[in-house]
Amino acid sequence: MALLHCEFYSKTLDLNTSMLVILPQPRRGHGASEPAGTAGPHPTLYLLHGLSDNHTTWLRRTGIERYVEPLGLAVVMPTTHRGFYTDTAAAGHRYFSFISDELPRIARSFFPLSDRREDNFVAGLSMGGYGSFKLALTFPKRFAAAAAMSGALDVANRAAEPATSPMSHREWESIFGDIDRIPGSGNDLFALAEHHATGTQPRPALFQCCGDDDPLIEDNRRFHEHLKSLGLPVDYREDRDRAHEWGYWDEAIQDVLAWLPLKQS
Repeated sequence: MALLHCEFYSKTLDLNTSMLVILPQPRRGHGASEPAGTAGPHPTLYLLHGLSDNHTTWLRRTGIERYVEPLGLAVVMPTTHRGFYTDTAAAGHRYFSFISDELPRIARSFFPLSDRREDNFVAGLSMGGYGSFKLALTFPKRFAAAAAMSGALDVANRAAEPATSPMSHREWESIFGDIDRIPGSGNDLFALAEHHATGTQPRPALFQCCGDDDPLIEDNRRFHEHLKSLGLPVDYREDRDRAHEWGYWDEAIQDVLAWLPLKQS
């Protein structure tokens, strides 16, 4: 595997930003074997961070580089700050436009990454779980699968009750604007799921997991029940006595990688 750190100027965000990329490479030398998919274009997982993290956190806190080595899978880990994968109302940083449009174009211009739907996946934890489902439900023609680990999936409810959140009312408003307008909007996963259920576009596979000691467990239960009521299939799991912490996510990302519908080379 090759690990590459890229710094670049984002026209969408109008600022300098960074991403880490894990890229499959032929391995040579003593005891080495060549992993699948080294020629490219590579299937790609866009792996999104949580509220307090950045592009380095998945690599620092989990064994992601080691876990993807035998899979021939590229992993793109961007920085999106505390923007909740949304085109923010006050600051003017268009994080959703960046993550959905500019980032894939830049990543594919730098590296041999596949642009085929069946080769593109997105996953994330907490805020990144929200971002992954938002991307897949908004652009189902682009992603074959999406996974949310301990996802912050009910932003309308969280924004209305900031006492239950690490974000203040002011920060919620700086991102989403009038929080009373979140329900039914493109920032509301419940509304996106309803729209997706009545449409004719392809349906990405969905994976959702959360620990039952996690403060976001009720958000996850509500969203899971909502998907069920709409007839949208999701692989859902609650893990007993697990909390909102990296020991859990290090295990969960391995389950996500095993679940991804990767095509055999």
